[in-house]
Amino acid sequence: MIEVRELSKRFGQTVALDRVSMTVEGGEILGFLGPNGAGKSTAMKIITSYLAPDEGSVTVDGMDVASEALAVRARIGYMPENVPLYPEMRVQEYLEFVGRARGLSGARLRERMDWVLGACRLEPVYKQAILELSKGFRQRTGLAQALIHDPDILILDEPTSGLDPLQIIGIRDLIRELGRSKTILFSTHILQEVAPVTDRVVIINQGRIIADGHIGELQQRAMGSNRLRVGLAGAPEGAAEILAAAQGVDSAVDLDGSGSFELRGSFEADLTGAVAALAAQQGWTLRELHEQPFSLEDTFIALTRQAEAGEEARP
Repeated sequence: MIEVRELSKRFGQTVALDRVSMTVEGGEILGFLGPNGAGKSTAMKIITSYLAPDEGSVTVDGMDVASEALAVRARIGYMPENVPLYPEMRVQEYLEFVGRARGLSGARLRERMDWVLGACRLEPVYKQAILELSKGFRQRTGLAQALIHDPDILILDEPTSGLDPLQIIGIRDLIRELGRSKTILFSTHILQEVAPVTDRVVIINQGRIIADGHIGELQQRAMGSNRLRVGLAGAPEGAAEILAAAQGVDSAVDLDGSGSFELRGSFEADLTGAVAALAAQQGWTLRELHEQPFSLEDTFIALTRQAEAGEEARP
């Protein structure tokens, strides 16, 4: 549905995007992940035809964003990071204005108004002036304007920015629900926002794509080995050495001298089964035995360091 090829963009001497390529399939929710200033917003502005690229191309459902900009915009609902709201307007007036600008009228406009007010939970404030709204309600109003014309594709730039925890959960649930019928690309610099919504991410840093894939695959690539937590009751001396010799285990570290160990080994190996069998053989009592998945933060840091090391190694 969205195809980005060798996209580059510069602002003076600053390289915002450097030969970026990625795809978003129809009906997919894709998380676009990276720190502030990584190039996420620039890429999204080009995809929505707000900015022109210096090099490369973008197509949306087969349409070029440069030569067929109006047709592309009709298919997209866009929520920029800083939504251009009209503060003197009431929420209802603003959404009606956007709906009419999108070509809606009559019963269809009323139908879509009712839907976005409910979906974005704006009923309590729809008669208030936008300047009176909290940051959270302004974000929800921005999301509502992106949805008013029922687009096939949603481009959401930091959609949960400024929301409280309950509102964030609500927006996540709405994104998942919308993903059943729409293609969604959403950006964030908050790593924990990604996993509850989608398992596929593209990670960008300093204008370059450094990873693209499912979270589990990226974690394996980034961390290199699996991690297991083992707790033994009355651990004997030398237990770490015995554990390190178990099938598939590469290393075992005594964490605190009280019978807790961290084991590392291949993702393909059955580390849990190997340690359970070893404990039974040794007559040990297991207090705990479980994998310790790496966090998105661990994965992002490792991938970023690998990318930077690769750049340094280039001639």
